[in-house]
Amino acid sequence: MSYSNLRELILRMEERLRKAFSTPKREREEPVDVLIRTILSQNTSDANSHKAFANLKNRFPDWEALLNAPIEEIESAIRCGGISNIKARRIKEILKRIKEERGSITLSFLNDWTMEEARKYLLSLPGVGDKTASCVLLFSFAKPAFPVDTHIHRIVNRIGIVGKKLSPNEISKLFEANLSPELSLSLHLNLIRLGREICRPQNPKCEICPLKELCNYYAVRVPSQDR
Repeated sequence: MSYSNLRELILRMEERLRKAFSTPKREREEPVDVLIRTILSQNTSDANSHKAFANLKNRFPDWEALLNAPIEEIESAIRCGGISNIKARRIKEILKRIKEERGSITLSFLNDWTMEEARKYLLSLPGVGDKTASCVLLFSFAKPAFPVDTHIHRIVNRIGIVGKKLSPNEISKLFEANLSPELSLSLHLNLIRLGREICRPQNPKCEICPLKELCNYYAVRVPSQDR
């Protein structure tokens, strides 16, 4: 598939999902909040990670208080999110690093940096990978980053946009190269919704999928006479 056709396909995916689900609205979020919340989302369900993040915000008045708290207290607050010992230490290390380098616990300075510079800084923080960095760039700074979670990874590989399976990082780079910041947010959120409601890991509802005409998985899975 040529670059121009790939761009057209990605834009058609965004348009179809926007028509099916509407244009999602999301206000910019505080970047340290996004960073910590995304770390808590690793290797657990959305419900558990949301509860863990809420527990942190309820127990500690600000990130400075969390940084100064005993590690056991942080672990207790986020235990519902799984691997709390690892996540608690990682969070504390990140906050300590930011405080030492910037004088306070803030990432607002990244707003004035290029996406490449901001991504490089975020990836330099302990335990921060591509998905976490992309979430901060997209949700806090409206930069044209494209985080890839398990839903998006599954959907894009089922569609088969380049004829082979792609890693999350490969998908992220392809979509970032072909989307504006506004469309990045819309497509990211709507693909996640598609993955939760329709393109599920087991028993996907292919017959009602707004992307079925673009999808290799649908073409192979559903006989032509049943379409």
